[in-house]
Amino acid sequence: QVQLVESGGGLVQAGGSLRLSCGASGSIFRINVMGWYRQAPGKQRELVASIISGGSTNYADSVKGRFTISRDNAKHMVHLQMNSLKPEDTAVYYCNAEVTLYAFRSSSFTYWGQGTQVTVSS
Repeated sequence: QVQLVESGGGLVQAGGSLRLSCGASGSIFRINVMGWYRQAPGKQRELVASIISGGSTNYADSVKGRFTISRDNAKHMVHLQMNSLKPEDTAVYYCNAEVTLYAFRSSSFTYWGQGTQVTVSS
């Protein structure tokens, strides 16, 4: 029904920048919330940043001032600009979307991307 496609991951040195992008496709009536999660080796998946359709954002304390989330509702896309990257940012980053389907307009469902690897070297 809905697919999330991610891009932009890779290898970067500490202090560098990366920009992650995620696009949603399928029988989408509305995307209520889009966000990014990450999972580092030996750790649980955690919320990095999220953005509501109206534009309100939320960030993990560890990334405030360094990461910026943005979205384009018309294109069903979300981006994560990551600056001043640190080795502890190394993780698999997952795109997440809460979606209202065209055929089920009174409910919403959560979808996940496949994940993209971000590696920050010292």
